[in-house]
Order: sequence, then structure tokens, then C-alpha cells
Amino acid sequence: MDGLPGLLLLADSRLPAGGHAHSGGAEEACRIGAISGPEDLARFLRGRLATAGRVAAALAWSACAAADAESAWRLLDAEADARIASPAQRLASRTQGRLLVRTAKRIWPSAALAALARAVPDGAHHPIALGVAAQAAGCTPHQAAMAAAYTSVTGAATAAVRLLGLDPVTVHRVLAELPYDSVIAEQHDWSALPAHAAPALDLLAEQHLRTEVRLFVS
Repeated sequence: MDGLPGLLLLADSRLPAGGHAHSGGAEEACRIGAISGPEDLARFLRGRLATAGRVAAALAWSACAAADAESAWRLLDAEADARIASPAQRLASRTQGRLLVRTAKRIWPSAALAALARAVPDGAHHPIALGVAAQAAGCTPHQAAMAAAYTSVTGAATAAVRLLGLDPVTVHRVLAELPYDSVIAEQHDWSALPAHAAPALDLLAEQHLRTEVRLFVS
């Protein structure tokens, strides 16, 4: 099956899976002045793609390719948990994962999605949910990884447009110039999974959780 339609839907910010409510750290970065214009945003997105995006792409690739389904997904979810130091980011990831599975089950009814819900009853981390949803949609592991890499930065980009009133065309040019392919690699075993840390994103997430007035959940 050609997975392109599934890839386009999974990468679409209008997919009703709750992604629009999360800024990926951009709201707090805007609040403290770390992002004030397109150049700052470009640096922020490159850093996010090279760290959180790289890890998400690898996890999504592996979840989509998993043959031993439920046991593999449980292990991958634990690997994802170990790579997210911030409790706030872990909560946001699982929340988005649950919403994505709920939405994907209605679009692509699949035994795989039902099995993931059984394997991780508290809600799988978002990259794992994305990989399994991509599998249900007929996508290849590479397409799943591409969707994960792309969505790791689009939420932050959209949030910056809304928060700072940036020119959407300029921001989309920044998105178009990001090196998505450079962070995607096939993952054949757990030891090959990347663990690129982003302490600044962890700190932003924890501070955001304590900020009284917020537009975004994370």
C-alpha cells in the first residue's frame, strides 16, 4: 500500500489529535526572550530537530517496523521514557500519544492500534503512537520517521507565529530549509537508538508548567 496519504495526514497540523495545543517549549522560550524573531526561531527549531526530533524519528521508525508488536512496543515506550528527563515533557508526550491513538483508531481501524493500547494502557509516548499509527495507515518506517521529525518542529513554529505575530510565510521558509533527512536513520536494534539530550528544552518545559498564564499546554 502507498503510505503517502497516511504520511500527509499524520504530518498535517490540522489532524484532530491535540498537537495544536502544544508548543514544544516555544511558548516559554518566547516568554523569556530566547525567541524574538525568525532568526531565533530558526536556531531553536534546528536545535529541537537535532535532539528531540532525532530521537522521535528513531522511535517512530522502530515502532512502525516492530515485528514482535506488543512486547516491542512496551520496550520502545520504556526507551522513550528514559530519554525524556523532564516530567512535564513526559506528561505532554503521553497525552499527545493517547490522543493520537484515539484519533488514528477512527481513521485507520487497526488491530495494531488496539494492541498498542493494551501494551501501554497508560498511553504510549507520542513517537511510539505515531509509529504504530503510521503502520496502520500503510506507511513505511521511513515515512513514520519523517512524520515524527517534521511534527517535532511544526508545533513550535506555529506557536511562535501565534505568540509573536511572525510572518507565516517566513516561518514556513524556515521549516522548508530544515535538514529533516539528516536526523532520520534506520534503527535495527535497541542499542542503536539515539539519546540526544536537550537540557534547555527540559528546563523550558518545567518552567512552563509553573507559569500561571499560558496559551499552550506545553
